[in-house]
Amino acid sequence: MRPVSLVLFLTFTLLAFSAGHILPAEGESREQKLWVREGSSAVLPCQLSPRKSRKTLKQLPDKTSVLWKRYGGSVHQEPHVVLEVGYSGLQKTALPMKRRVSLQDSALRNGNFSLRIDPVRSNDAGLYEAWVEYNTEVHSCHVELGVITVTLSPPNPVVENEPLLMSCNSSHQASLVEACWFHNGQLGPSFCSLSGSLSILRPTMADAGSWRCQLRYSDNKIISATYNLQILGFDGPTNPMVYAASGSAASLPCSLSYLPSAFGKNVVIAHWSHLARGHLQDWSISQTLSSRSFPLNLPAVGLGDAGQYRCALSIGSKTISRDVTLALITVTPSIQGPVAEGSRLLLICSLTHPQGHERFQWKQLGSAPTKSKLAVATPHNLEDHSSQMGPTLEILQVSQKDMGTWECSVYGPEGRLGAVEYGLQITGAQVSSSSAIFSGQVTFGLTLTLFLLLAVCVLALALQKRVWSPTFPALEGMFAVTQPWKTMEENQKEKIQQTEC
Repeated sequence: MRPVSLVLFLTFTLLAFSAGHILPAEGESREQKLWVREGSSAVLPCQLSPRKSRKTLKQLPDKTSVLWKRYGGSVHQEPHVVLEVGYSGLQKTALPMKRRVSLQDSALRNGNFSLRIDPVRSNDAGLYEAWVEYNTEVHSCHVELGVITVTLSPPNPVVENEPLLMSCNSSHQASLVEACWFHNGQLGPSFCSLSGSLSILRPTMADAGSWRCQLRYSDNKIISATYNLQILGFDGPTNPMVYAASGSAASLPCSLSYLPSAFGKNVVIAHWSHLARGHLQDWSISQTLSSRSFPLNLPAVGLGDAGQYRCALSIGSKTISRDVTLALITVTPSIQGPVAEGSRLLLICSLTHPQGHERFQWKQLGSAPTKSKLAVATPHNLEDHSSQMGPTLEILQVSQKDMGTWECSVYGPEGRLGAVEYGLQITGAQVSSSSAIFSGQVTFGLTLTLFLLLAVCVLALALQKRVWSPTFPALEGMFAVTQPWKTMEENQKEKIQQTEC
């Protein structure tokens, strides 16, 4: 009976092996090798060929079962079930891979029985085998999964300026010959070693981004994986400068590259400090919301506020800091207060913390108040001024057209950095020695003219009086004597009596 049993066993084995297999796409081998980085997702392909899929498409949903097994790192190891889907649709999953494995097509309607693993762990490496049964047919797929592991020390979050060690290895059994690292798709490697490790002593935000680890083994096998390195640091330049006009408000930036909540941190404590006049001034800001910006707002800045500030952020047990410099733009006039018309005026624009590359430009924003429109300085407006570019603006003789608001703008290689305004107020005309003599002559001339006019008026009145004098000169001596009322009546009676006689 043993020979008969052996023959039957071999016969059934041959029939099962020669049964129709699930074919991969044209040009691919039936057994595939797949390399995946630990922590990412993997899809182990297993699907019917297009010809067979069209033929059996209507039969698949009726009675179909799928069984995925894994042999571990070698086919000699005993397989264990990864995922099983029965005819009734009931699924069974191995405990180590529970909630991490699923079928690419859960309805099994398109002949796709690929296994999805998300996320992949290092111990998921090994040979996977799929058995698909429907009606009387049995199909199988074989996929070898290799895992590449990239580790960070210390683990996330990677903090700016703290030493970082990146390591790369894989489940391949051959000896490692060389490991090279490529940053952000650059052609040449940034670093190569025999250990597969990359050390960055003081990582900055420039080191963040995509890193590709390429491993070369003794059997000439080359394996690579890509890792996106996130560094918790500050946005913007390393040593930012803030330019503000004297007397205006200023906001000093302090913004993280990522939300702290992305690293599981929800509480951030910000400390601002300013070294001024020999003592340290502190401001503390605490935020528990999902924010990555912690600015320091100053309502009005003066010369005492200029200088270097430090923003220190405490995130969990780690603290990072960045220095911010506040540069103040000021205007110093050669004449304090209102300026007399005709005076020579110098407006000097200065910067408390110059870097050596700044450029200054003066322009007139507003003219005299009698004008309704603002006049922007042009070469024509400034034709009487010896300087329109540079920190010093010289006005040889101040006039009414110079009254208004003047602006000094500071420019750098990246563009305009800041500006400060100066309001020019003008008083009456300035009296000089030559103008005093001229004004005296004018006064004398006006006085003489008034005297002549007065003489002419007197002469005219005299002539007019002479024309109106009486014809009989003897009557000029007559004068009237005031008498009482009764005396006048008696005189009138006497005149009447004389007339009657």
